[in-house]
Amino acid sequence: MNKPDTGSRIPVRRLTELALLTALALIIFVIELRIPDLVPIPGVKLGLANIITVYAVFRYQPGETALVVLMRIVLGAVFAGRISALLYSAAGALLCLLGMLAVHRVVSGNYIWLCSVLGAILHNTGQIMAAAALMRTAAVFSYFPVLVFTGCIAGAFTGMCAQLLVARLEKHSRNCSANELQK
Repeated sequence: MNKPDTGSRIPVRRLTELALLTALALIIFVIELRIPDLVPIPGVKLGLANIITVYAVFRYQPGETALVVLMRIVLGAVFAGRISALLYSAAGALLCLLGMLAVHRVVSGNYIWLCSVLGAILHNTGQIMAAAALMRTAAVFSYFPVLVFTGCIAGAFTGMCAQLLVARLEKHSRNCSANELQK
């Protein structure tokens, strides 16, 4: 009997973790949709689901993280009933993810929040570029400074949350490993 080729497959445990991260990000996204806008500026939101993305960037492989982000974007558009916003979200998320994957290689665990700030700026950049292309006008770039400013604030907040999450889970993992060694 031949063994199945598992070279390109994700192990079941890892796939389960990724599915749980996707579900958690989606739940956070849907809950955030129900929160009234904090400021009366269209398009400005905290982006709390980005906490999961930043965590995944620092704990998983790039392809695995991209899978989580892609599934959250597609399912989020379906659940929110905003299929038309899919292009904006995808453009922002792609640029954000590429930037964070590049920066995380040089950022230590103490500065995860900086990676998130950069991600927020790149997300807004991708969304504005998509809007300019789809609307065929450069006028949307006048809105860019507002998005960058609010994105930096939101990115710092979500980044600090992700940094705390990474630190807490690493501590938990070390404690679990130490307990296993004592047995």
